[in-house]
Amino acid sequence: VLAIGGVVYFASNLDSLIKTAVEKFGSEATKTKVTLSSVDLSLQSGAAALNGFRMGNPAGFKTDKAMSFGTVSIKIDPASLTSEIIVIKEVVISGPDITYESGDGGSNFDVIQKNVDAYAKSLGAGGGDKKEAEEEGGKKIIIEHLYVRDGKVALNSPLLLGKSVSVPLPDIHLKDIGKKEKGATPAQVAGKLMDEISGSIAGAGKAGVASAAKMAKDAMDGAKKMLEGAGSGAGNAVDDATKSIKGLFGK
Repeated sequence: VLAIGGVVYFASNLDSLIKTAVEKFGSEATKTKVTLSSVDLSLQSGAAALNGFRMGNPAGFKTDKAMSFGTVSIKIDPASLTSEIIVIKEVVISGPDITYESGDGGSNFDVIQKNVDAYAKSLGAGGGDKKEAEEEGGKKIIIEHLYVRDGKVALNSPLLLGKSVSVPLPDIHLKDIGKKEKGATPAQVAGKLMDEISGSIAGAGKAGVASAAKMAKDAMDGAKKMLEGAGSGAGNAVDDATKSIKGLFGK
């Protein structure tokens, strides 16, 4: 009876347990404040949705967040839930809203990436002690398809003089994460995803800053030409007025 009661309890509270785990381990790995509004999970269909994901910024950055997602939809192979390796058929992150802030020591995503890598190594993943990783235990994951779609990046850089520029984030499609290794730890999956997102953000950021810098230069060049034209016109007007005054005096 106690065993059945325990199963019923964990099944009925699985959504809140996942929410707590995402917030706890996400915050520890990134060294930011990670929050999640809710989790919807159906064990029978294997469908899940993570709603209202938000990641703050590391210490030292001015903007209030690094990224947020409205909904992350997940399709799990239900038959794998009782095995040591959980097979996730598809993960779709739609419309991520990302803030890329550059600073003297690199961007906020450079810092987050370093934090995630250090966290993975502390668990024996990503170049750490293999024996420690094996002793860590717990479930491993294979993700067959992971998509990041329709994202946007708000760029904040000293080059933009306090202004923010929004640019599209290139779509991301990752295949068979953890398949070659016969399962990956959550820390390894997080590291792989952050690698891809950081690379896409950096590319979008450089393009956006370059575009904004060109726009600013073009605007300054245009203003300079206008001022030069106005100065030339003013000079001609002064010359004409001087000639007229001299004519009045017969000179």
